[in-house]
Amino acid sequence: MTDLTKPTIGVIGSGSWATAMVKMLGDNDAEKAVYWWVRNKDTADYIRSFRHNPNYLSAVTVGLSKRHILTDVRAVIAQANLIILNTPAAFLKDALKGITSDMLRGKIIVSAIKGIVPDENLIVGDYLQQEFQVPITQIAVIGGPCHAEEVSLEKLSYLTVASQNTQLATQVASLINTRYIKTNVSDDIYGTEYGAVLKNIYAVAAGICHGVGFGDNFQAVLVSNAIREMAHFVNAVHPISRDIKESAYLGDLLVTVYSQFSRNRTFGNMIGKGYSVRSAQLEMNMVAEGYYASRCIQQICMTHGIDLPICNAVYNILYRQLSPTIEMKSLAEKLT
Repeated sequence: MTDLTKPTIGVIGSGSWATAMVKMLGDNDAEKAVYWWVRNKDTADYIRSFRHNPNYLSAVTVGLSKRHILTDVRAVIAQANLIILNTPAAFLKDALKGITSDMLRGKIIVSAIKGIVPDENLIVGDYLQQEFQVPITQIAVIGGPCHAEEVSLEKLSYLTVASQNTQLATQVASLINTRYIKTNVSDDIYGTEYGAVLKNIYAVAAGICHGVGFGDNFQAVLVSNAIREMAHFVNAVHPISRDIKESAYLGDLLVTVYSQFSRNRTFGNMIGKGYSVRSAQLEMNMVAEGYYASRCIQQICMTHGIDLPICNAVYNILYRQLSPTIEMKSLAEKLT
């Protein structure tokens, strides 16, 4: 396995979560070098000059050397022996355009993406295995519960690092531990990834319900049903022994459903208030992973014969343009 005693890390992406990851890595005491791929040249130039990301978490001071902030993703990957993917799932293929399996051979790949790759309907770990032949033992996943905005404020947060290679998970966890970040290690890479995908859909559902006028009492019922749906799904697609009440599943679901920083809840709230999908996306100017995940999970459920009433309702609203009010009232009759 790659020696991570003094790793060189490449962070791929320049949004809020990537910016938070750069901050965590900088605040961690382990000896390491960090390179950051920033797609937009103007943004990269601004960060080099002023030490802040002008578009996301602008209060965070970026402590990287100017020479380590690059606009060529191939250059970052060539430097790194550990690569952390921080782009939205819908843009991952574009970010890795021109990258070959040979360029990733022998490297550790860590997904901090809480989404599913569209078209292929694959979680990131499966996509890396199929598209780039990265062995599962060289892949890790970082899960929540954790919002980038609270990382920027240095509020105490918890992250789960999952890998079938628990030694790798432990090493990756040691690189992001700080005084405000605590880490847990898990061997349930599939459950952690699918849970992160599903919780975004449930947060969209919670936002829609709020938008159409349901209150806190109904939200509590919605969330209790959502965690049971999540357990049903992950046990169907990857049946191993797991405790769905752990932070990586239930905790991540709760923070995404209830937090003021949840872009998926915000997106759902706008849909519930009558915005079209396109107008909500334009006004947010941020990616709500639950929108893309909804269609992907729907197709996976059809393949496996899985029935998820909450996910079905969200799909019907987002992709079949059914009335949010009528669809949520219909869902309410199915919840217990």
